[in-house]
Amino acid sequence: MPDRAPQPVDRQLPTEEARDLITLVRDIAEREIAPHAAEEEEAGHFPREVFRLLSASGLLGLPYGSEYGGGDQPYEVYLQVLEELAAARLTVGLGVSVHSLACHALAGYGTKEQRSDHLPAMLGGGLLGAYCLSEPASGSDAASLRTKAVRDGDDWVITGTKAWITHGGVADFCTVLARTGGEGARGITAFLVPGDAQGLNAAQPEKKMGMKGSPTAQLHFDGVRIPDTRRIGDEGQGFAIALSALDSGRLGIAACAVGVAQAALDAAVAYATDRKQFGRPIADFQGLRFMLADMATRIEAGRALYLAAARLRDAGRPFSRQAAMAKLFCTDAAMSVTTDAVQVLGGYGYTQDFPVERYMREAKVLQIVEGTNQIQRMVIARHLAGPETR
Repeated sequence: MPDRAPQPVDRQLPTEEARDLITLVRDIAEREIAPHAAEEEEAGHFPREVFRLLSASGLLGLPYGSEYGGGDQPYEVYLQVLEELAAARLTVGLGVSVHSLACHALAGYGTKEQRSDHLPAMLGGGLLGAYCLSEPASGSDAASLRTKAVRDGDDWVITGTKAWITHGGVADFCTVLARTGGEGARGITAFLVPGDAQGLNAAQPEKKMGMKGSPTAQLHFDGVRIPDTRRIGDEGQGFAIALSALDSGRLGIAACAVGVAQAALDAAVAYATDRKQFGRPIADFQGLRFMLADMATRIEAGRALYLAAARLRDAGRPFSRQAAMAKLFCTDAAMSVTTDAVQVLGGYGYTQDFPVERYMREAKVLQIVEGTNQIQRMVIARHLAGPETR
């Protein structure tokens, strides 16, 4: 490997506390995450011990209120933390994003008693969450989900299958969207289900081309019984809750994508300045220099786009369109940058001796999760031209 060390991203942070937070994250990433990333990804090892460390360090509840154990940090700061973690290992960065997504429904729509009972453990008690919306037959068309929750006295009984669940089989709690009424979006309700609930079972994890250390699995709900006190929001409000969570979740994916792209660029620059051909570093050749310049520009543009959307969110302004744009642009940029990084390293880039082939495999999934990039284009177009005519 080249000896050239990457320079830390020069971040514009709003407070001294935020700067200290980034310093803490970089220290954890450098000591506890990055050194083991390649080996553990290849072995399919889920780094649960890292998530416990992040929880103990106050990093699993950053965008939520301190009264419930959160970090009281604006999204502008939280997303930059995700970027740093994803640059070290996407399994960790995306895992934190999914955990935050799983906390969103209760934090935003739960009763005061529900938040007091559950949020402290979810945000800082070492627990890890999963978000259960997608199903085998309802991915992009989430409003057609079939998992049912049937009222039985003071309880609900949940039956069905959820698919593509990050942390499936290892999560301590799940935010579950299930059908309690008629067809369509208005018949869906949100629930908080314990990970060890009787009747909840995980299938074998999917065998993926990347992110092998992050378990993705179907979850089977076979008559899972939970009390009505674990219903989040009103009956029929679940789909609106899910959409509000996804707007924020898309920003998390955008930040993770920029982190992966930054890691790929750092590796490409280090290699290009160290590798010599024809008597000089290959970074001296204009064709390759221009490639590096384009990679860096895409990263800076993506970072600016997700931060602009985050600042709208922090100001309490609408940000759905900007979140879709950030998710679309940043994940497409990550795919482009990581592919170019492999090209910069040539044959070495195609081997597991260097990390860029892993970055390229990992970047692909970011164009799919939290709404495919085709769905993001639909969302953006609706903001511009209104709903499609039928």
